[in-house]
Amino acid sequence: MADLEAILGDLAAEGDDVAALVADLDAAEWAQPTPAPGWSIAHQIAHLNWTDEVSEVSARDPEAFQAIVKQAWSNPSGFVDVAAEERAQTPPADLLARWQSGRAALNDALRDVALGRKLDWFGPPMSPASMATARLMETWAHGQDIADAVGASRAPTARLRNVAHLGVRTRNFAYSVHNEQPPAEDFRVELTAPDGTTWAWGPDESTQRIVGPALDFCLLVTQRRHLDDLALQVTGDDARHWTTIAQVFAGTPGAGRAATGASA
Repeated sequence: MADLEAILGDLAAEGDDVAALVADLDAAEWAQPTPAPGWSIAHQIAHLNWTDEVSEVSARDPEAFQAIVKQAWSNPSGFVDVAAEERAQTPPADLLARWQSGRAALNDALRDVALGRKLDWFGPPMSPASMATARLMETWAHGQDIADAVGASRAPTARLRNVAHLGVRTRNFAYSVHNEQPPAEDFRVELTAPDGTTWAWGPDESTQRIVGPALDFCLLVTQRRHLDDLALQVTGDDARHWTTIAQVFAGTPGAGRAATGASA
């Protein structure tokens, strides 16, 4: 439970940071576009709200969650957009309040899950700690879209370790959604944390390596930046291919972002 509490604390802090990005925006600013095609800032918060509420349903009522899944797979490539569009029509203050309430309720629900129980999801079942990590990842990633839209610069924090860990753990999932066989060799991922220390996964002797800033790796695996715009060093054909398909989010393969030529 200590690990879960730490992740829930990080999730709450990440949500607070995103809420601060939108708290003072007027209605016109909530309607401005973000880098996600067709999505305004309102869509971004609406999506976070919907996903937090659905996550709470998974924790509280597995049978009700299965009904949501059944409905979602009747429109597998569009149900996320439909939910975001519907909630994006809510007045901004009300939408923000609903999200704030929903994410607090989700934290409580995850604390109440019985020890050892896995939570159903649109991808593989997850532990409460993994669910909290996934929610933190999405909160951070959609927060990046909002920050890009309003021209805000966010200082990277130690919370990125959760996102990076999920990025590494979902390597084989990325291959599976592309109907590809993952390589047998584990990759070495070696990242420079915001405080200058090193976070590492995989065997040091691996010939397939990704090295660079933790922020850049997180932007890559959440598909918020193209590899060409990031200061990541990639060694090995398998590792390089993975960087073209990596995704930490469930569902069908993401389209990613086009390169801008802004790499350092």
